[in-house]
This record gives sequence, C-alpha cells and structure tokens, in this order.
Amino acid sequence: MGEPNRTRYRPVGPGDEGVNRDKCATSLAGVGVSGLVCGGVSRILIADDDPIVRDVVRRYLERDGHDVSIAHDGNEALQLLGTERIDAAVLDVMMPGPDGMTLCRSMRRGDRYAVPVILLTALGEEDDRIAGLEAGADDYVTKPFSPRELALRVRSVLRRAPSTAELPLELSAGPIRVLTAARAVTVDGRPVSLTSREFDLLTFLLTHTDIVYSRQELLKLVWQWNFGDLSTVTVHIKRLRSKLGDAHRVQTVWGRGYLWREEQTTDADQ
Repeated sequence: MGEPNRTRYRPVGPGDEGVNRDKCATSLAGVGVSGLVCGGVSRILIADDDPIVRDVVRRYLERDGHDVSIAHDGNEALQLLGTERIDAAVLDVMMPGPDGMTLCRSMRRGDRYAVPVILLTALGEEDDRIAGLEAGADDYVTKPFSPRELALRVRSVLRRAPSTAELPLELSAGPIRVLTAARAVTVDGRPVSLTSREFDLLTFLLTHTDIVYSRQELLKLVWQWNFGDLSTVTVHIKRLRSKLGDAHRVQTVWGRGYLWREEQTTDADQ
C-alpha cells in the first residue's frame, strides 16, 4: 500500500492566500479540529480506485476551496481517517478492501469517525441507494455523475441545519437530552451516536413539534436540498427511530409526512 496522497489547498484566484494548515493537524489519531475552526477550509477525503474519478473530483473540490486528501482504496482511507482531520468523506462503493459500504458501516459503529459520508456507485437501483443510506451514508451519488453536482452535495453535507447558534443550549423530550453546542445526545443518560444529518433532523423535529412535514419539505429544510432522492429522508427517519428506541416521538402521517409529537403517545408509528 502506497503512502496516501495529501493535496493541499492552493489559491484559486489572483491575490488569494493559502491557509496554513499546520496548526490544524491532527494531534491524536482520529481526533481533529473542524475545518470551520481552522480558517474556514474543510478537508475532504476522496477514496476511489479510479484515477480519473479521483482527479476530476479533486479539481472541482479544490476549486470550491477545500483541502483534499486522496486514498486509492479502503485501507488507505482508513489510514487517513485515523491520522488526518477529515470533515467529509467521498467513498466509492466498489473500491478494493474494504469497499465504501463496509467502510461506512465501520465508521458508524462509534463516535471516532462521525463525519458526513457520500457514497459513489455505479449501482443506481433504489434498493442499492437505500442499502447505502442504511449503512450510514449522508448522501448517495450514482455514476456517471456531474462533478459540479457532487461538489454541491459536499457543500450541502458540510452545512449543518439548523445552525447551533440559533438553538437553545439544551433540548429535551422525555428521556432524550440534546446538548446542541456539543452535538451530543443521550437517552436516559446513555450516549446515542448520531450522524451529522441525523442530529440535524432530530434538532429540527424537536424545535418544530406537532407539525406535519412532507419528505420534500424535510429535504429542503434539513438537508437544504432543492433536489434529491426522497428515500434519503425515509431512511434517516428509520435510523433515528432505531437509535432513540422507545423514546422517539416520530409519527408517520400517511400520505402527508412525519411529525414529532410534543407528548409521547402509545399509538405513535414505530
């Protein structure tokens, strides 16, 4: 296995200055500082065994002002996740050892790699997309794809909605406690590991109780997308219910969407 590639940010216009990233280096394996803290530049991991895909995606992301780290396979991706501060990961589902789906599941088993994940795949059937989302991905892009669209998807997963600055420091619903600044969730005092988008969805529902939102509305308000696969919302609701267990108050309103009940009900859809 070769040494993983680390492409540094370079200015994209006359007079632009690069950002000194030395102060943002990871001090402990798997622990890093957000790119939004380090000069506002995020670092994106691209893991794909296709050199053309890697190069095209890298150029578009650098054009957007991101730092880019390159991995040729799943093993190199794991190495970079353990030693670099990564803000989002773009993983190829079919790359060699471990593949993107397996790597995503591994990342979601604990808090160590709680970064947004976009899966790239040549498999475009709905069942394949749902499998990727259920593995813990925040988004799923089918090859062939528009590099510009992928760059927009990366920008989207890096955005957190709603902003924690607009939220109370603490939210609660029965045994659920949310510390918004720390982006931490507990149920009956037990920590619950949520992805960035699951956290955004939970805080949105907690602050908009007893209101029915369609999947399209949630996609726009939480994901901040004007386009996208509605099954993304369905799978995230399913995962949120599973992680919160009996404490969740998400109710399906058939033919309309979802709502979070202010008061727990016995007939809430499971």
